[in-house]
Amino acid sequence: MDYMISSVLAAATGGAASNTWAIFGAMIGCGIVIVGAGIGIALIGSRAADAIARQPEAGSRIFTAMIVAAALIEGVTFFALLICFLGLLWLRPV
Repeated sequence: MDYMISSVLAAATGGAASNTWAIFGAMIGCGIVIVGAGIGIALIGSRAADAIARQPEAGSRIFTAMIVAAALIEGVTFFALLICFLGLLWLRPV
């Protein structure tokens, strides 16, 4: 299976010559994933702080919802980074 995926990736990238561009693209993808996750978690935190400031009695429920949403964002982020790094491992020069 590893050979099949490697051959498909090599055919898609045009061989070893454009392998550098594929690695560069994977790194750009990793950067976009990290920036997107950071923005998402920052928005969740700021909106939760605003909501708690408006309704302090609902603070525990808001905090719980904020933690769950942040955990979901981080889970998707780790999955996307795993895909980027697996692509890098298959694209590295042999």
